[in-house]
Amino acid sequence: MLLRPFWTFLRGHSYLLNSPFFPVVFSLSVYLSFCLPFLLLDSLSSRWALVRRYKLQSQSSVSWASMQSCLALTFYNHLVFIFPLTVMHWYLRPAYLPEEPPAMPCLLAQVLVCLLLFDFQSFTWHLLHHKVPWLYRNFHKVHHTYTSTSALTTEYSGVWETLSLGLFAAANPIMLGCHPLSELAFFVVNIWLSVEDHCGYDLPWATHRLVPLGLYGGARHHDLHHLKSKYNFAPYFTHWDRLAGTLCTQQD
Repeated sequence: MLLRPFWTFLRGHSYLLNSPFFPVVFSLSVYLSFCLPFLLLDSLSSRWALVRRYKLQSQSSVSWASMQSCLALTFYNHLVFIFPLTVMHWYLRPAYLPEEPPAMPCLLAQVLVCLLLFDFQSFTWHLLHHKVPWLYRNFHKVHHTYTSTSALTTEYSGVWETLSLGLFAAANPIMLGCHPLSELAFFVVNIWLSVEDHCGYDLPWATHRLVPLGLYGGARHHDLHHLKSKYNFAPYFTHWDRLAGTLCTQQD
């Protein structure tokens, strides 16, 4: 009952959801919307100590040049590579919008399972691209251009990395048979967590402070990876790094 009004609204705009332009417009809009609050913090941190105290690398700053470079690569990857693939997907697999929404527990469970699966896939991909020098040099090195993370560095990556991780995210809800609303919710949560990972701030309400027992790494966890590239390969949760002996929780 909680989700029915929202799902009815979405189905009433099915012409938008079924558009070949929707995935790219949705992805970019959500991504940039989530980046904006952190860009505001970046603009304030240089002159407001209250903001600067939460920066993970307090001496770093975000330049206009780096922002433009990140945005240019993000738009390039989306328009030149992702958009043609979404059009092909739209043609081969038209969207199906069932009449009934999922129950709230079902939606939450499906989003969590998708996140856990994506976390494992990304950990494996990430570890492999650090352990094999050729893969790192040719595909993943671009993402490590910036050792100090900021929101717009989230999608500062080469084509292969963008498409690989995008494939994991797109395929998981399909493989798991998720409801389209669960799929949409997973995409939103996944984009938010990715941006938060790279935001460069350890805020009091950050996800890793809300999840107990150190099960979630968050921004501090991933910022350490950009400083020490031999540790913290999982994007979100910490269990795979614990098992692999690659977990680092503090800077030396």
